Amino acid sequence: MSEADQPLSPALPPAGETGPSPAVLPSPGPSAAYVPTEPVPPPAEPAPRVNPWARVASEIYAGVKTLISAAVYATLIVTFGFQVARVDGQSMAPTLEDHDRLIVDKLVYELGDPRPGDIVMLYYPLNPEKMFVKRVIAREGDTVRIVDGKVFVNGQPLRDDYVPNAFRSHDDWGPEVIKQGYYFVMGDHRNNSSDSRHWGQVPKKYIVGKVKVRWWPLQDARIFQ
Repeated sequence: MSEADQPLSPALPPAGETGPSPAVLPSPGPSAAYVPTEPVPPPAEPAPRVNPWARVASEIYAGVKTLISAAVYATLIVTFGFQVARVDGQSMAPTLEDHDRLIVDKLVYELGDPRPGDIVMLYYPLNPEKMFVKRVIAREGDTVRIVDGKVFVNGQPLRDDYVPNAFRSHDDWGPEVIKQGYYFVMGDHRNNSSDSRHWGQVPKKYIVGKVKVRWWPLQDARIFQ
């Protein structure tokens, strides 16, 4: 066999000699734990300090702005639409009591006329600086007569079951025809009311508006037709 045909065999070291030790790879231990490679976000910037005086000034400004807005709205309502009023006295009892709070519609009579049965706020004819709350009994062209406290309009007894017997009067008045543009008004507490029986008929221009709501006391709140 030629030298080239001989099989190759691993070279062995001579007897008595040892070759280099094989390399030994270290086994992974606690020191070889996995460490994440994601970037760590930078620390957040501290929030800016708020000046307490600036906060107080801002709150005061907001409060003043609210008050001014409320005053403007109230002025517009009182001037053009509605008015808040308070009852002083017992002349409209038991329908309205002393210190009741009311909302008066000032627009309704710009579009129409007062009608019998309406509860109205009006200027006192003898002193227009004062205001009264009364009930319309009759309008222009009607004839009013009172006999022993019983009211007649155009010869017909007035339906006034809202007046308790204890509140009725026993006076006589009239007959009288209501003038054009005028109204006859009375309080529901007939024996404790100063009204058209005493100071005459009321011109329409003196009637401010119609009582629509009693909003105080809350337990007695009521809407009037």
